Amino acid sequence: MGIPLRVLFIEDSAHDAKLHLHLLRQANYAVEYERVDRPDVLKQLLEKSWDLIISDYSMPHFSGTDALRLIRQLGLETPFIFVSGTMGEETAVDALRMGAQDYVMKANLNRLLIPAVQRELREAEEQRKRRRLEQQLHQLRRFEAVGRLAGGVAHDFNNVIAAIMGWAEIGCSEAPLDGLLQDRFLKIRRQAERAATLTRQLLAFGRQQLLQPRDTNLNELLQEEISLLKNILGDRHEIELNLAEGLLAIRADPGQIEKVIMNLCLNARDAMPNGGHLAITTENILIGVEQQRIHAYACPGRYVRLSVCDTGVGIDQDTLEQIFEPFFTTKEDGNGAGLGLATVYGIIQQHNGFIEVDSVKGSGTTIRVYLPAADGVQPVARQTPKVELQKGTETILVAEDDDDVRETTRQILENLGYKVFAARNGSEAFDLFLEVQSSVDLVFLDVIMPVLNGPEAAVRISAIKPHLAFIFATGYDTESHLRNLRSTKKTAILRKPFDARQLANKLREVLDYKENIRGT
Repeated sequence: MGIPLRVLFIEDSAHDAKLHLHLLRQANYAVEYERVDRPDVLKQLLEKSWDLIISDYSMPHFSGTDALRLIRQLGLETPFIFVSGTMGEETAVDALRMGAQDYVMKANLNRLLIPAVQRELREAEEQRKRRRLEQQLHQLRRFEAVGRLAGGVAHDFNNVIAAIMGWAEIGCSEAPLDGLLQDRFLKIRRQAERAATLTRQLLAFGRQQLLQPRDTNLNELLQEEISLLKNILGDRHEIELNLAEGLLAIRADPGQIEKVIMNLCLNARDAMPNGGHLAITTENILIGVEQQRIHAYACPGRYVRLSVCDTGVGIDQDTLEQIFEPFFTTKEDGNGAGLGLATVYGIIQQHNGFIEVDSVKGSGTTIRVYLPAADGVQPVARQTPKVELQKGTETILVAEDDDDVRETTRQILENLGYKVFAARNGSEAFDLFLEVQSSVDLVFLDVIMPVLNGPEAAVRISAIKPHLAFIFATGYDTESHLRNLRSTKKTAILRKPFDARQLANKLREVLDYKENIRGT
């Protein structure tokens, strides 16, 4: 089977068009073509997609230059080659200035037509690749600007939400059991949790979400999610799983990848309101230098590819360029915040992966997610987190610049049985530590604070008491030194906003580890 090629011949001679067609087929092109010799018909045929236009220069009803001028006025960049027996050198130069790619004299047709076609098709493909990369880079810059804004807003909101959750926790614990007041505090807390979900989605888009990566098997995540997906999608949607054997592990945060799976499948469901077929495929992929030229975000190496293919309504080209932007949605008001695919985009980018989207209006959509394979191939088994609220009697030094967050954290810790010293920033925490250092068992530090931030304060405190335990509270992960802190066993990172249970469990996790080390 030959190379598919769609050719429009602008030619008044059927014999000459057949000769061109014969040469192309001899060169192993499987040609689909139309021939036109009138301007009114030409305009209709230009509504179709063509790989190549071959035009005579001089025709009885209109000239090749008129055809070329019309094509370029319509904004079409299809490769255009003149074939003529009368075209002089000066006329040919003028034609090239107008936007023709090449010209071939009929006397040299057998020898020069095919090389000219091959050259122009190759250059057209290179131009498409360059344009695709330029679009990707433009989109990347735009997304990065929006991501920085979203991340900054989300960080500020996290402090507000943390304070609301904290006061709601305290109010709930102090209110009469099962009374109206306690119920109202619980409703406040639930709404704060909803707000926290939105800020996490914004942080994910801005690639500022705090990740907890480990070697993960994507097939296992899909198999765990499939029963939930079947319930969500309903009986009208058929799910087909094609999971590759020997799938490489990915270094990823399983919770974040589950969000990617769920968001992609929910979008596919919404694209098939009357039911349809959803195919989910995994496979190992090797990305080489050639693919890197196509994908602005790709680095050569081994990847795991997740493909989600639906038979839905499809996406037009203009919409396709906007689907990953935050708050962009094609759904009716009230049926989506426009953060689902933005969240997917941010999570995959933060995992050093990239995304491809293919869609045809009315014929469905395929989204392919590429995630770098981990160095090892054996994923660590997933652990079930502890859920019980744990108390303690140790002494905690807290540093937090937000007054409400600091006060609610202090009260929650005291209600759990801890003794608490509180400071407004890292510098004040260090001065306070110098006074009470002998009794402090753990230092709880916000990461971003004025005067002296959390990691800087920790360095000063550790210089005096090297084996002291630390917990860092942060709404997002942009500081490079945070990644180094995560590798130390006596430190932990707690994601904002947190509730009393999360705070209590994290404290016991760090303090109990410290006690176990002492006992060995």
